[in-house]
Formats: sequence, structure tokens, C-alpha cells
Amino acid sequence: MSREKALQLVQEKIKNENLVKHCLAVEACMRALAKHFGESEEQWALTGLLHDIDYEETKDNPEKHSLVGAEMLEEMRLDKEIVEAVKSHNEMHGIAPETKMAKALFSVDPLTGLIVAATLVLPSKKIAELTIDNVLNRFKEKGFARGANREIISKCSDIGFPPTADQSQAETLEEFVGICLKAMQRISGELGL
Repeated sequence: MSREKALQLVQEKIKNENLVKHCLAVEACMRALAKHFGESEEQWALTGLLHDIDYEETKDNPEKHSLVGAEMLEEMRLDKEIVEAVKSHNEMHGIAPETKMAKALFSVDPLTGLIVAATLVLPSKKIAELTIDNVLNRFKEKGFARGANREIISKCSDIGFPPTADQSQAETLEEFVGICLKAMQRISGELGL
């Protein structure tokens, strides 16, 4: 599926403008992470763009979210790895993400929300002015952006950011946040930030 066709599908299925922006943010982060790891940028980005395709359809039944979307994508004959990543990104199901791409989606999803929330409390509300330190400081504030599950964001170490002997878990998180923040800053116009 082309990016254009996927975006058209997202815009048909999702009417909430902020949710569309969220999908674009996850897409950008997934593309940047794929580039970082030498993976397929198109496949990872497509996964990010389509991950919440069923959100509005399942909003009253959150236990079905991602299962309906995965089924929808499977019917469209998308790659099995994309389908499985979409299915496992909703922690409610307890389906452990297996592939590097699925693990990335799992951690990126809540991180984008934290980055947006951290941007919106800046006086300028401009993501260009947001720093990695801003995000990491907000990450430590348990009462800030409660929907951004810190435990899931911290699973970035499962993607391929494991701390080395001379690198702490905090430095691992910093690298992950940095890649995603830069990716979102590059599409600030599309995000309205």
C-alpha cells in the first residue's frame, strides 16, 4: 500500500483531527527509528500511520481496539508483520510485541503523546523549542500527561537501545526520545505545533 493510499484511508476512518496528527507523529517516529536501525523505512512508517485505523470505530469498546484494525489490515493483504505490530500495540490485550518493528510501535505510541503534551505547556507551544531535557523532565513527573505510560515508553530498551556497560537506562531513553523528537520537529507544520 502506498503512503498516499494509507493516508487517504486514515482520513476516511478517522475524523478527529488530533488523532490524525497522532498517526502522523507515530509515522514520523517510526520512519526515523527504521532509518536508525537500517530497517525498511516505508514499512515501519506505514505501520505507524495505520496503527490507530480502528480507533474511532472501537472507541466505545477499547478491548477491541487494535484487533479490529489488525483484521482490517489483514483483509487488505498488508504484510503480516504490520498486522501483528498493529495488533500488539494495545497493551490491554497482553499480546507481547515480537518483532523490532512491533516493539518500536509499542514504545513510540505513548511517547508521541508525552512530546505533544510537553510542547503544549511551553509558552510558545512550538515543538521547535522543545528539548530532549524538557521531555525527560516531564517523563519524571508522574502526574503530567498520565495517559503516556512511562513503563511502556521505557520498553525502548527492547527495541535495540539496551544500555551498554558505560550507558545507563536514562541515556538509552534519552537517545530514543531524541530520535522521536527530531522526527516530530521535522513535521511540525503537519502537527500544528
